[in-house]
Parts: sequence; structure tokens; C-alpha cells
Amino acid sequence: MERPTGVTILAVLEIIAGILMLFGTAGMLFLATLGGKMPGVGIFFGMFALAMAFIFIVLAVLAFVVAYGLWNGRGWAWWLAIILSAISLITNLGSLVTGNPGGIVGLVIAIVILYYLTRPHVKRFFGRPA
Repeated sequence: MERPTGVTILAVLEIIAGILMLFGTAGMLFLATLGGKMPGVGIFFGMFALAMAFIFIVLAVLAFVVAYGLWNGRGWAWWLAIILSAISLITNLGSLVTGNPGGIVGLVIAIVILYYLTRPHVKRFFGRPA
């Protein structure tokens, strides 16, 4: 079965997200090195930046793995994309509830992705029953 265009778009967006997270990792590592030069809060700041760098690198690897799976129509990638979109939906909903109107964009994106991934032709591409 031919890969649906939307799946191709999602895979490419995952690759872009992974690349951006790698830049975020580099930025956090740079900030972690600056932390040692800051009197008072330096150690805390440096450790926080180092922890964020670790989180960004894990998320970058996850984005590349999901992109690979989506591109190749792997069933596990469909599940992983569903789970990550559901997590995004919940966190953006929480953001809205706490008064951050910016969460609406992420919420809409998560809903659109969840809707798209549950369409019969997309599910068939990933070997899931329609």
C-alpha cells in the first residue's frame, strides 16, 4: 500500500522536530557550561540546563524513531504517535486550564493528528484494522 501523504508530512515534521531538539540540546549544553561561571546560582543553573539537555536529546531520538516508523508504516510507530499525541493533548489542555492561551494551538494540532491517524486508510497503511 502506498504511504498516505499526511503520514509523509507527519514523518517529515518529526524529523524537523528532532533536528530542532538537537539544537535545543546544544543550547542547553552551552548554558550548562556558563552555569559554572555564575556565582551563587551557577551550580543549580548548570545542573538544570544539563537535565534539560538530557531531556531534549531523549526527545530528539524519540522523534527520529517515530519518523522512521511512520515513514515505513510500522504498526508500533502508529501506536507511539497516538500515545504522544494524546500526551500532547493532555498537556496542552492543562496549559489552557492554568491560563495559558498559547496551549490552544498545540491542542488543535494534537486533535487533528489524532483524528488523522484514526482514519481507515491510515490505519490500514500501518496494518491496523480499519
